Amino acid sequence: MKHLRMHRRGWQFMLLGVALVVGVGIWGCSRMDNSPTGPSVSSDDSSARMQALLDPVFKIQDRHTPSLMTDVDVIGTATTLDENGKPAIMVLATSQRALDAVPTSLEGIPVQPILTDKIVAMKSSGTSHTAKQTPPIQLGTSGGWRSDLANGYCCGGTLGSMISVGGQKRILSNYHVFESDIVPGGNGIVAQTGDNIIQPGLIDVNCNAANAQNVATLVKTSSLPGSNVDCSSANVISGMVNSSGSILEIGIIKSGTGVAASVGQAVKKSGRTTGLTRSTVSGLNATISVQYENECAGGVAFTKTFTGQILVSNRRSAFLGSGDSGSLMVQDVTTNPNAVGLLFAGSSSIAVANPIGQVLSFFGATMVGN
Repeated sequence: MKHLRMHRRGWQFMLLGVALVVGVGIWGCSRMDNSPTGPSVSSDDSSARMQALLDPVFKIQDRHTPSLMTDVDVIGTATTLDENGKPAIMVLATSQRALDAVPTSLEGIPVQPILTDKIVAMKSSGTSHTAKQTPPIQLGTSGGWRSDLANGYCCGGTLGSMISVGGQKRILSNYHVFESDIVPGGNGIVAQTGDNIIQPGLIDVNCNAANAQNVATLVKTSSLPGSNVDCSSANVISGMVNSSGSILEIGIIKSGTGVAASVGQAVKKSGRTTGLTRSTVSGLNATISVQYENECAGGVAFTKTFTGQILVSNRRSAFLGSGDSGSLMVQDVTTNPNAVGLLFAGSSSIAVANPIGQVLSFFGATMVGN
């Protein structure tokens, strides 16, 4: 979710929409915080065996997801592992009524019902992730579209990482952080290629872009609503961003195409709101429906159902919070971690990420790093 701040009327923090209707909610009180985390899968051989074990379960999950989600309170499904390392199907619901109606098994595969709040698109430690940095800046920091102010509010998210597209270095974040203003509504303008991307975001400079700095220019690619990823990028302005793509409190990541997620995998991220946080992957192949707005605090524009997503344990919103949208999720290792996913949504118990392979394929890109 990107974060939203009231403009003109007291600067009061609010939680921006792009509320996930079907998925894993992030804001609101979750009545049950029991997102599962399976055992770690580490070696290449064990990963291959685990993939062979999970592939048939993905198919079973996919077959039953449409019927399960005809209940409006069933907001998503995923494949996970139980406490014994056996495959299970996770079903996410926002009411006890819907939870009680979930079957105990599907084609012989046990079902893990999870009670959660709705998922929303997410527009610390000793290091400030909201402060204005001296160029060249590090990423994992507050930022966003320079004109992300409308309807009496200003918005922002996280400048997540750096990618290379045809030899051109770009900042990677979410569609709903950089370019979701697509109607001339509350601010009279729409996001266009060439618009400035700033650091920090408007929410951290009292909604006054003059107090921020231009660090990149938007390349409008309109990943939504047509694609399966919530991503956007911006060309780096010379001298304004660390050329290594260094991320606050993570450092330089591994270049290339990243790695696939696995259940139980240890991951971390650096974001605007919660800073450096760690968690574990709890589900794969997730189907999630998300409701999007056209602009900062605007009305509902469209609902998008994503497939093949990564779910991550987010107990008490400790891993991902409002304003962390656009954060890069990487392996939890000390140096040069591989990219795993692009975070964009969640609830107070579960976070959601696009697999990094899908994101890079959308742009024809690679990660910048060592």
